[in-house]
Amino acid sequence: MKKLLIVITLLAAYANATGVKDLTLPPGFVIEELGFSVPNARQMALTENGTLIVGTRRRGDVYAVPSALTSQSPHVITLLEDLTMPSGVTVHHGDLWVAALDEVIRVDNIDANLREDPPSTLVTDDLPDKSHHGWKYIKFGPDGELYVPVGAPCNICLSKDERFASILRMNPGTGDTVVWAHGIRNTVGFAWHPDTGELWFSDNGRDMMGDDVPPEEINIITAPGQHFGYPFTHGSGISDPKFGDHEKASSYEFIEPVLNIQAHSAALGMDFYTASGFPSEYKNALFIAEHGSWNRSKKVGYQVSVLTGDGQHKPFVTGWLEGQRDWGRPNDVLVTADGSLLISDDKKGVIYRVSYRG
Repeated sequence: MKKLLIVITLLAAYANATGVKDLTLPPGFVIEELGFSVPNARQMALTENGTLIVGTRRRGDVYAVPSALTSQSPHVITLLEDLTMPSGVTVHHGDLWVAALDEVIRVDNIDANLREDPPSTLVTDDLPDKSHHGWKYIKFGPDGELYVPVGAPCNICLSKDERFASILRMNPGTGDTVVWAHGIRNTVGFAWHPDTGELWFSDNGRDMMGDDVPPEEINIITAPGQHFGYPFTHGSGISDPKFGDHEKASSYEFIEPVLNIQAHSAALGMDFYTASGFPSEYKNALFIAEHGSWNRSKKVGYQVSVLTGDGQHKPFVTGWLEGQRDWGRPNDVLVTADGSLLISDDKKGVIYRVSYRG
């Protein structure tokens, strides 16, 4: 027990000694840690008045930070407590939407209800309740519908409930859902392309096939009902050792990824750069939070990468991993109206802001 306490103390000291000075970005970019703590920070959303909303996974809380981008020491409000993995948050027409394990709730006119336990409405509690890959990432689409993923309830399996390993399209008025895309093991990040309007999403590959197989994926949904392979195939045609020859595999036409990322990098939150503060090469570029590996012999990920319009995928912010020690884990990215890029870190419990100063 004494040795364990020593290890924990040393790790805490290491995390406290590291910070933005240890992060590397392309020339002209600067990064700062915003002046507040949001433990276990996951998905982010901004209200019209500039309040930052932050979901959590293990913590069970949803935070609100008024004037998060303008105040030197903003006050953090714990809006909601004791929910089951309320990682998914989004703001639509002034209302806050929160997705926990098996439910979606709504707080109307959130900017006027910035207090603990504001009045809320249950939209649905009819989502699958398996905790394995049960945390959510949600956004409203251009069609005004709410998109809610449901991860596979396992590492690799075939479920009878077709809502598992999918992205659901939810009617925000009734809470009713339809499966919009199949064969998605676990997406915790998606965004609509600003030009094509197509939905791009990240997908985490299965574990226990080795250090480098299968890859993490970036995919595009071009029509409802498409199947992206899981559990039958992974990446660009990698047959699963257990389900690759399953009788159902021949029933589908699988859509291959547009980008394969190093296996176990855990590509999560993503956003297209639609602002004007970064150089022109970043116009409509896709920023991806790579949360980092947990079961690889040598760690990978722990960075924010970018896919530019010319098809180059490259690191953008690195440094959270030093050797085989990680002191931070980027989880989500969010482009702001002022042209900066926010990054949530659920290990250190902070939000970073990246800006370009040339």
